[in-house]
Amino acid sequence: MRTLGLIALLGLAGPLGLPAGAAERNFWPFKVEQTVTDQTGVGPVESWQGGGPLFFGRLLPEGGSAGGFRPFYIYQKNPYDRTSERDFLYPLLIHREDEVDHRWSLLSLVNFDGPKDSAAPGVRHFDAWPIYFSRDTGDPATSYHAVFPLHGTVLDRFGNDRVTWTLFPLYGRFEHHGVTTTTAPWPIVKIIEGDGHHGFALWPLFGWRAKTDVYREQYYLWPLIYKNEAKLGEPTPEVELGVLPFYARDQQAGALSETYLWPFFGYTHRTAPYRYDETRWFWPLLVQGRGDDRRINRWAPFYTHSTIKGDDKHWVLWPLFREEKWNDGGLAQTKTQFLYFLYWSLQQRSAVRPALAPAQKTHLWPLFSYWDNGAGRRQFQVLSPLEVFFPYNEPVRLAYTPLFALYRYDRRAPDDMRGSFLWDAITWRRSPEQREFHLGPLLSVVSGPGGRRVALGCGLIGLNRGPEERTWRLFLFDFHTKSTTKVSTAPSP
Repeated sequence: MRTLGLIALLGLAGPLGLPAGAAERNFWPFKVEQTVTDQTGVGPVESWQGGGPLFFGRLLPEGGSAGGFRPFYIYQKNPYDRTSERDFLYPLLIHREDEVDHRWSLLSLVNFDGPKDSAAPGVRHFDAWPIYFSRDTGDPATSYHAVFPLHGTVLDRFGNDRVTWTLFPLYGRFEHHGVTTTTAPWPIVKIIEGDGHHGFALWPLFGWRAKTDVYREQYYLWPLIYKNEAKLGEPTPEVELGVLPFYARDQQAGALSETYLWPFFGYTHRTAPYRYDETRWFWPLLVQGRGDDRRINRWAPFYTHSTIKGDDKHWVLWPLFREEKWNDGGLAQTKTQFLYFLYWSLQQRSAVRPALAPAQKTHLWPLFSYWDNGAGRRQFQVLSPLEVFFPYNEPVRLAYTPLFALYRYDRRAPDDMRGSFLWDAITWRRSPEQREFHLGPLLSVVSGPGGRRVALGCGLIGLNRGPEERTWRLFLFDFHTKSTTKVSTAPSP
């Protein structure tokens, strides 16, 4: 159960810094490498960063990798599902592909998706919003090419099965589940027909549509006067009636809601499927509600407290302070906010074992972001202006978040941690195996079971002492390998 917080928070946190459990080669500002190490010494590069935060590369879980030139070009590869993504000044240009298909998008306005092989069969879409829309399936009956607003027909788009237009808004035809709405011009004249439905509208003067024993809707001087009836074949039909702004009523089986001087004064009385009563004065400022699974006490903007199906919310001096508590997937979650995003914190606890350490994510915009997965992993970054707005956006986290990282701290365990300042210009690391300090390429100090090493100029000159030695050895041209030239020895201080 201790992993519950970790599993939930991993969807929020993601990699902030370079791996903590690794040896470092610091050639700042050109390149800083984190490498996998074992008993034999230095292994392959696990992650690297160069040009400050601009150039980077790192290994990802499941054998994947990511890298690029921030913020201009970012790539991600996932061999597990054999997908890859390339972003150019995200979200300006995005390209994603798998073994068969690929998709690219320019600001989500110009989009293409289809098979990577131009000669392979498959469905191809190309859109240039809002002017050109196309789909090519190889079958003329299901393919289309449409130019808006001149002329065209599209299938399964815009919430309809089929949409046709000519010199829109002069003419449009919308088909959905067997019902056809013809408008000429849109939205003034509408004719509804098909599958038992029929209707006519001369907007905004009047309009009506109906299906026998199912529903009947009508309005006059839209949106002032309306009456909508549904479930006509049932013993208690649903009725919505409004003569705005004087009166509005919503009536259905087991519930009645009325509003006077809409939308300011009204009440709701419900007996099924749950009991609930609500009174409204100067809505949305003053609302009082009581029921089986909900309770609302709103005196906006000063104080609001609502509990709906276990979701407990507090507002104080809206929008100054907000707190929300709820349970989800065995986790008791608490979200706290000051001025929406200025301070934002989410805490997660095990609902069945509340004594376990909580997982937490906190932002103090734009100063810092802090992560704690509740199982020993912690991360901290200064500055952090984007994470609070894009908590689940991996391209933003890869391309932009590190550009603001004046300071980073990553703790994988109580005795395994790493910190960096000014994009790895100054770094330090502590693990059970060794301790490191790097002042760029100027100075590095490494100590561990294998001894202690002090190097200047990336190993151009320095001192080395073995675990059993009482004297320091001066070396030249070490470069993080075995000493090539032993110059002299000196007594240990």
